[in-house]
Amino acid sequence: MATALRTVRAAVAAAAARAGRDPRGITLVGVSKYATDEAVRAAYDEGLRDFGENRAEELVARAALLPGDVRWHFVGTLQGNKVRRVRPITHLLHSLDRAELAGYWMKGPGAPPPALVQVNLGLEPQKGGVAPGDALELVSTAIGLGIDVRGLMTVPPVGDSAEASRPYFNELRRLRDQIGESHPAVVELSMGMTDDFEVAVEEGASVLRVGRAIFGPFHDGD
Repeated sequence: MATALRTVRAAVAAAAARAGRDPRGITLVGVSKYATDEAVRAAYDEGLRDFGENRAEELVARAALLPGDVRWHFVGTLQGNKVRRVRPITHLLHSLDRAELAGYWMKGPGAPPPALVQVNLGLEPQKGGVAPGDALELVSTAIGLGIDVRGLMTVPPVGDSAEASRPYFNELRRLRDQIGESHPAVVELSMGMTDDFEVAVEEGASVLRVGRAIFGPFHDGD
């Protein structure tokens, strides 16, 4: 696993070099669903500090296993009744996809953790995310409630190659730039997983959500 993590980091650095980018501006999140606790701990020991989970119960359980310097990312669809469990642990919510969830995210002590608005660029009904044309409205609503919206996230349609994701990553970047004209704090781009993270880096990703390439083929999604 440690070798796999080094390989991913090297690939990120190479993709950043091709794009003329500094790899230090790219956050690698190890999406650890279905990974063993031993594999997650090994990644931590190798220096990984950003981990992602897509289920509330798994996030809570994993957070209890690792030291407090881990930054936990919630990357899956979040139900309103699970917010109270996820909110105190989360460093960054990647899947703010509706105004109702924004309302739930504001509930609780103190300021809520920052969030990314998830955009369903492929308009796939089985996936979460707001339609591209509605992204600005949701960003504005969430910011108006008091949420620190840092950027956008997407999961592109499954393609037959990494290059199939490039138009979607390009579209998310352009959408971010448009929204940034009225909300300049919206800068982050969470895009790119095991099969296409190098293309995502070339297209401007600032956050990568990688599971299988780090934790092994037993990983059922990333």
